[in-house]
Amino acid sequence: MKKSILMWAMMLTIGLTSAFANNEETISQRAVSSFKKDFTHAQDVKWESTKDFVKATFTMNDQVMFAYYSQTGDLMAVTRNIVSGQLPISLLSDLKKNYNAYWISDLFEVSSSTDASYYVTLQNGDTKVTLKSNGISGWGLFKKEKKNI
Repeated sequence: MKKSILMWAMMLTIGLTSAFANNEETISQRAVSSFKKDFTHAQDVKWESTKDFVKATFTMNDQVMFAYYSQTGDLMAVTRNIVSGQLPISLLSDLKKNYNAYWISDLFEVSSSTDASYYVTLQNGDTKVTLKSNGISGWGLFKKEKKNI
């Protein structure tokens, strides 16, 4: 009985280990190497790979962040969720002036090597609107949809 339990435990351990090892093999080692140079203090890193990019989800300075790399290891963008108080003042003022009948359901910053932009999803009882910042000067419509009631 003990040998049977031990054998099942070993098979389970080997199976799970190989499953996780196969997942790591699909991640571009160039992306992993670049990430380690770019984010030396990152913790709790989790990797996902697609045909077009590699995504690292990690924690740094007590904040969850997402880094996107090309398969060749080039950093494409870094995103993080933010609160409205972290927006540039001009963008926050524009939201309060033109969208005061909406509430914010999602807000994040996208940083690349050349600039930063912001995406905000606003909702009211009937409509869901996603805006993308035009630099820090204002917002442009990214997506608008009616809610199914």
